[in-house]
This record gives sequence, C-alpha cells and structure tokens, in this order.
Amino acid sequence: MKPIAKIITDFPTKFGIPRQSGLADELEGTIIFEKEFRNPDALNGLDGFSHLWIIWEFSENKRGEFHATVRPPRLGGNNHLGVFATRSPFRPNPLGLSCVKIESIEYDTENGAVIHVKGADMVSGTPIYDIKPYIPFTDSHPEASEGFTQSTKLHFLEVVFPDSLKGILPKAKEKALKSILSEDPRPSYARKDESRIYGFPFAGHEIKFKVVSSVLTIVSIEKNH
Repeated sequence: MKPIAKIITDFPTKFGIPRQSGLADELEGTIIFEKEFRNPDALNGLDGFSHLWIIWEFSENKRGEFHATVRPPRLGGNNHLGVFATRSPFRPNPLGLSCVKIESIEYDTENGAVIHVKGADMVSGTPIYDIKPYIPFTDSHPEASEGFTQSTKLHFLEVVFPDSLKGILPKAKEKALKSILSEDPRPSYARKDESRIYGFPFAGHEIKFKVVSSVLTIVSIEKNH
C-alpha cells in the first residue's frame, strides 16, 4: 500500500489530539491528495455525503515488537486489555480509522481538489491510505454494546478560559481548544501531580494549562516563533 493523501491539521505533535475522531467537532483539517491521485473525477459524487471514513497511519507511533495487551488511558493506565479490544495506536499494523464531517470540497487550489473536514484526530502531515463515504444505514448501530467505554466515555473537565487570553485565537479555534481540553489530554501517569504545567502546540500557538481536581485552567497562549 502507499499513501493517497495527507491531512493538514492544527496539531504539529501528538500531545493534545483527541483520543477519538468527532470528540471535538470544531477541529479543522484539510485532505491534500498526492499528485498521482489529484484527478477530480475520483471525488465525483462525494458531495452527496456528509461524512467520511479515513484510513490512515499512526506515523508517529513506531513499535518494533508485538504486544498483546495495552493500558487504556481512560482506565487510569493500570488495567491491561487486549490490543484488539481497544483503539490503541500501538498495533501490529499502525492503522487508524476515523470518521470526520465533510465541511466542503474545493476543486481549484494549487494542490488540486482538496477536502475540508471537521472532527479529525490526526497529527498534521499524517499519511492517508484511503477514504470511504460514511453510510448511515450500514455504518450506524445505536444498539451496539460499548465494552469498557460505557463507563469511561463521560470523562470531562471543566475548562476555565481566562478573559485575558480570549481573542488571541480566532473564535473557531478557541471553541475547538475548549473541546480538546475538556477531554483531558494529560497522560494517565501524570494526573496525580496537580502542580504540573502542561503544554502543547496548537494552531501556531503554544498552549499551557494546569489541572486541579476536575478543573482545567488555561495558563497562557503564546504565538510560536
């Protein structure tokens, strides 16, 4: 297999990225096709769908040997589950699967036809191996059982966004940032240290925050140089 495209997002690094697609619907991304796949005919009919499946590579996660179990962060990082019972990025084949919303398709750009999407959970530059339309009557199963995620899906933090920091980012980016932070991006092993200041790059800025109890406070937003 070879990549057909890459996605450009506001995340140059892994830290801060939502653990699943769709958790922060405001996050923007642009799918740019490799030159040999820039034939606009390949997208004919796609504008009739609202969402896409993206099959992509965990290009930032390289693990040489197979591990049968992983420790999901939502379970505190202490419980071992089978890798195939989780969506851990550390897999025998580093493939990710994400469902995103199609915001628009732009045909006349310097990169040919591109797809603007929302809700992506990928590092900028992530290789994409395929895209497929999301089909509700076959892909949606509201009655499906949720496994261990039944007890972990409602983990949210209260986000305090000081007035002094508002306006540094565009409104849409501010909203996306609050969604990201409410999902608690901290690694599970570090959550007991309430004095720690965390930081990650987002939308050309360095975001720093701290968490006390279940309240996350944004400490600073500084433009990257």
